[in-house]
Amino acid sequence: MVSEKMTVQKSLKMFSVDAEEEMPRVVVAEVPNLKGEMERRVIKVGDGSIIKLFDRTPIPKKDTDVVCPHFLELKWANGCPFNCAWCYLQGTFRFLDRGKKPFIKDWKKIELHLWALFQHNSRRELLNAGELSDSLIGEHERPPASVRLAKMFQEQDNYELLLVTKSNRIDNLLRIEPENVIVSFSINAFPVAKRWEKGAPHPLKRIEAARKLYDHGYKVRVRIDPMVPITGWKSYYRELVEEIIKRFEPERFTLGTLRGLSTTIRCAKDTSWVKYLDESSNWGLKPRFNVRLTMYRFIIDLLEEYGFINYGLCKETVGMWKALEMDYREIKCNCLL
Repeated sequence: MVSEKMTVQKSLKMFSVDAEEEMPRVVVAEVPNLKGEMERRVIKVGDGSIIKLFDRTPIPKKDTDVVCPHFLELKWANGCPFNCAWCYLQGTFRFLDRGKKPFIKDWKKIELHLWALFQHNSRRELLNAGELSDSLIGEHERPPASVRLAKMFQEQDNYELLLVTKSNRIDNLLRIEPENVIVSFSINAFPVAKRWEKGAPHPLKRIEAARKLYDHGYKVRVRIDPMVPITGWKSYYRELVEEIIKRFEPERFTLGTLRGLSTTIRCAKDTSWVKYLDESSNWGLKPRFNVRLTMYRFIIDLLEEYGFINYGLCKETVGMWKALEMDYREIKCNCLL
């Protein structure tokens, strides 16, 4: 049932959709979830080039299988301006002439596919607009891309937009209402960011940007990912967590440790981080199990010490969830409501 808030006249005006234009088909199917149940989900809209279910991680069966709940991707753009050494987009876009240089797709098609999904209105969902790009790559556009996307989502009540970024260009978001928009900042320990996240704003600048959005009323999440076990990592990651929580209260923390897909490692120009990878999973190489366990346990204990209980793991194995005495079937991570 379409929300009462949405009217055809208002939405057609906002979305620049011609009333006579043929809507792309919303494809729905029964798919398994992490609990082993079948559920009816949107698989894709139209050809899947704009909206598609992220299902590249199989439902885990073994302790070495990674846990990643399937979620809807909003593939409105490709690429990222930052040069993080371990960026998987290096491998994902290796066959493109432009590489991972930012590129925004056709706005008319984006609007048409979102309009079709909103009319379908099947279940409450979060659409991740930062899986294949930094979500704030279009702030120089007029209107800014983040505002353009956000206002589309504010025309309905069933879906929320997830913006994922390492940027601090949030002035445009501060000029609009925060309704139906979640902003997630990827933030790393200061020496880790300095060494391997080239071109990205200093973590303190990202934290300050997150605080401003939080004060404006946005739901703000934090990804501490990928954590790297450099010498002295405990003091550096403690410093990071404390700098965050003394400024604002994230809605959710998502934790992840370093991982490297084979294509990422092959395409990386700086492979100095690969020395920390020792163990195989079905989502690439990872640091040794006990190293990861120690890092997660340290951060989780620290978060709980400060009263934060809303946290989850990203692309981590079933065995790790068990070792931390956490139920992966109840996962609360960055890409879910």
